[in-house]
Amino acid sequence: MSRHATRAAARPAFSGVRRWIARIAASRLPLAVWALLVVAGTALLVCAMVPVGPEWLGITGSVTVGSAYAWALAARTGGRPVIFGTLALGLGLLAAWAEQDVLSSGTAVLMTAVAAVLGVMATVPAKSFLVSIRECLVGMGLAAVGAMAAIGFEPSIDVTRFEYLGLGLSLVGAEILVFRLGAGLHGLGRRGVAVVAVGAALLLATLLYAELLRRYGSTGLVDWLLARVEWSRDHLGAFPRPIVAVLGVPALAYGCHMRARRRQGWWVCAFGVAATSPVATSLGNPAVELSEVVLSAVYGLVVGLVLAFVVIRLDLVLTGNAGRRRRVAEQEAAVRPEPGRTAALL
Repeated sequence: MSRHATRAAARPAFSGVRRWIARIAASRLPLAVWALLVVAGTALLVCAMVPVGPEWLGITGSVTVGSAYAWALAARTGGRPVIFGTLALGLGLLAAWAEQDVLSSGTAVLMTAVAAVLGVMATVPAKSFLVSIRECLVGMGLAAVGAMAAIGFEPSIDVTRFEYLGLGLSLVGAEILVFRLGAGLHGLGRRGVAVVAVGAALLLATLLYAELLRRYGSTGLVDWLLARVEWSRDHLGAFPRPIVAVLGVPALAYGCHMRARRRQGWWVCAFGVAATSPVATSLGNPAVELSEVVLSAVYGLVVGLVLAFVVIRLDLVLTGNAGRRRRVAEQEAAVRPEPGRTAALL
């Protein structure tokens, strides 16, 4: 048989394989497999935290969740999930096999960044405030699983550097993706520029506040603030992190609200990593108990949602939607199209 005849005979077979792969991709099977992997990996991580079972449960759960998250983020943002999922799997296996602090710590930081960005990218537009609450829970829930996966790599870290590096990588990654999702800088408009400027100022203020206070603040002021934090920990069990309550949660809730009405809402959602990244790195400090970590995230969520509600109501009033009937009509008209939660955004 000639070479051309062999190629012609092979073409129908390859076409059949491609059609078979396309049918699988269009079905719910990949989503079901992904969810099963995440649930199984989370179960392994919980067993390792208890602890119950052999020592390899933690690293196995981390590699599983890390690969699944990298796959999901690539698929959600229109990338190549097979390539990035395989790279994440290879990096996780290398970190587990080499047992080097540099590899385990670097993989843990990347895990927190992927989890934080995925927590923001997995949200959908919110026509109502209740839907905004749901989206905040979805984003912070994904980040919480990422926090367990990051610690499963058993990194050797400096807590402050771990948190700042995770937040920095998450913010850079979110801004790069949002640049395309939000129609670039020219699509911001005056309101978008103002919102982004306010968000950047809040981010800078919350990041520099503690350091400036420690270096230049008066002893009396520092002692007074520390006393308030200690009172909250003694009586409430935890103290909400300012960056989560003041910036992260309000930005994520308000951004989802804006996305149902204007594409520029993606630029606001980018600052939502200020909520998901601290959650993803929250287990990095072994001196803080798990109960305090959970309560701190819950308090930050509650305070942030209160601030988000105020911001959303002010936005509706300033845009001429005063009155309950007008707000209801505006909510019904908020039908900006956007792909579903499990579909690619780009």
